[in-house]
Amino acid sequence: MSDQHQQHAHQSFETLAIHAGQEADASTGAVVPPIYQVSTYKQDGVGGLRGGYEYSRSANPTRTALEENLAALEGGRRGLAFASGLAAEDCLLRTLLSPGDHVVIPNDAYGGTFRLFAKVVERWGVEWSVADSSDPVAVREAINGRTKVIWVETPSNPLLGITDIAALADVARGAGVRLVVDNTFASPYLQQPLALGADAVVHSTTKYMGGHSDVVGGALVVGDDQLGEELAFHQNAMGAIAGPFDAWLVMRGVKTLAVRMDRHSANATRVAEMLAAHPKVAEVYYPGLPEHPGHEVAAKQMRSFGGMVSFRVAGGEQAAIEVCDRTELFTLGESLGGVESLIEHPGRMTHASVVGSALEVPADLVRLSVGIEACDDLLADLSAALG
Repeated sequence: MSDQHQQHAHQSFETLAIHAGQEADASTGAVVPPIYQVSTYKQDGVGGLRGGYEYSRSANPTRTALEENLAALEGGRRGLAFASGLAAEDCLLRTLLSPGDHVVIPNDAYGGTFRLFAKVVERWGVEWSVADSSDPVAVREAINGRTKVIWVETPSNPLLGITDIAALADVARGAGVRLVVDNTFASPYLQQPLALGADAVVHSTTKYMGGHSDVVGGALVVGDDQLGEELAFHQNAMGAIAGPFDAWLVMRGVKTLAVRMDRHSANATRVAEMLAAHPKVAEVYYPGLPEHPGHEVAAKQMRSFGGMVSFRVAGGEQAAIEVCDRTELFTLGESLGGVESLIEHPGRMTHASVVGSALEVPADLVRLSVGIEACDDLLADLSAALG
């Protein structure tokens, strides 16, 4: 992995997205890595593995191509591809933590991540506490003698909060703990947490990396070879790996990630500006707006501001639900990051698991995943839905 790390160090993101880990097939010259839909491999004598392949849970050439690509895109030493984002999170947590350890989690996060901590990892004897990750002092104060991990999302889901990754990396180093950044909303094109001091990056590759709402997957990327080996051991031991076709679909999406994110960001900026000026919108959450409290930090650590916009409807919860029901181009649905625009009500949908917790979201909140359609059409759709 280190040789490839050096090989790709001088190449730009757009080039890496298309070429890293994507060497032409040795036997046919195919420019796209084949889908190795295979479970086992002929060995050249007992213990004689061709290219290190013996069984596809342990390694598969299609998955290897994706994992090398992911590592290059995040500027990491090791990438690992999983069956889902939560499978990636589970592997990371069980690698880094033991019963009796403690984690600081953010006050705004994906509901599935919260559920993993509160309903699964906690039963394993790991404690957690909530802190405002946009405030390094608050995070530092939440750390105790048993803390092993600080977990953040930036931008966060669904309130688009911004965490200063470099500042929290300083806090983590000072306390001797690991900093994990969920980079799903930004994608590695807009933000590279490892370069800012994070120890591990998490992705739901279902979202922007895949980009077409046709695959479920997850990924981890780390900058430390030893941690990479430990994660690979657990990935094989636990088995929640990305299948070859799913890995191939994520690779296919990644090739256009840069151009898609440029359009997502441009469209989302116009949508946020329209909503901010609309009389039936009480508040808009988008880090690209100058009035967003995290705007300056986001401008410092992100290439642009991404495709996710959330807003509160002035008429309250029922009015918010009605807006979700009235759009036509914005499809009512969970998930995000696809080429098509989506709309949802987090309190009733993606974040139902945080109701009653410190991560509960406003009942009048609407979340948009702004797609790459013609922006004028999207603006007209939202205007009509708001009435």
